[in-house]
Amino acid sequence: MTTADTMTENKVIKFEIHRQDDGQSEPYFEEFEIPYRPNMNVISALMEIRRNPFNKKGEKTQPVAWDMGCLEEVCGACSMVINGKPRQSCTALVDQLEQPIRLEPMKTFPVVRDLQVDRSRMFDSLKKVKAWIPIDGTYDLGPGPRMPEKKRQWAYELSKCMTCGVCLEACPNVNSKSDFIGPAPLSQVRLFNAHPTGSMNKNERLEAIMGEGGLANCGNSQNCVQACPKGIPLTTSIAALNRDTSFQMFRSFFGSDREV
Repeated sequence: MTTADTMTENKVIKFEIHRQDDGQSEPYFEEFEIPYRPNMNVISALMEIRRNPFNKKGEKTQPVAWDMGCLEEVCGACSMVINGKPRQSCTALVDQLEQPIRLEPMKTFPVVRDLQVDRSRMFDSLKKVKAWIPIDGTYDLGPGPRMPEKKRQWAYELSKCMTCGVCLEACPNVNSKSDFIGPAPLSQVRLFNAHPTGSMNKNERLEAIMGEGGLANCGNSQNCVQACPKGIPLTTSIAALNRDTSFQMFRSFFGSDREV
C-alpha cells in the first residue's frame, strides 16, 4: 500500500446535518464522520450514514431521511441546502465542498423529517396556472401543429424544469408570509402558452398570474436564474410575461379576446 493510499484510508468526511423528527419537533444538528472515498457525492455520503447510522460521538442514531430519485439531476427530488446554498445533492461532489459539510432542508417548504420537505406549495401553483396541455381523450388525434424551430429552441430550454424548488428557495419573495407562486410556475406559463395547442388556454393562464401571488409579487432580485441547476432563463420568462399580462389587461378591459 502506498503512502497516498494510507492517507486516503485514514481520511474522513465531516458532516453537520439538520435533524427534525417531524414538522412540529424542535430541530437540531447532529455531526457525522464517514470514511473518505474519491468522487463521492452528498447522496452517496448520506447512503453511507444510513448504512451505518452512528454519529461522531459513536452513538447509534436514526438514519437521516431525505428524498432522491434519478441520481442524475433530472427528477429534482434531492434538493437541499448544502453549505448555505440550495442545490441538487446528487451533483454536489464532496471533493468540491468545504468541510464540515452542512446539510439543511429548504426553508421555503414545510419540513417532513430531517432533510425531507413537502413541496405541495409548488405543485399547487402549477395546478393554479394550468401547467399542462388539456386533451379531450386518449385516442389518436393524429399529428399536431408544428412549432417553428426558433420558438422550439427556447421552449426546450424552459422544458428542462424539473420542479426541484431551488429557484423558490433562492427567491426572497417566496416565504411563509407571501403567496407568491415563484419563478418556476411562472416560467411554465410561458412554456405552455408558447405551445401551438397549449395556447388555447393562454388567457386563462395569464389571468391566473395577474391575481394575488402572481407576477406582481416578483421583486426582480434575479436570485432564481443564478440558482437554477438547469440554467433556465427564468428572468427572461418573467419579463415576457409582464408584456403578455399587460396586453391581457387591455384586452380584458376593452372586452376583447383578440390576440395582440
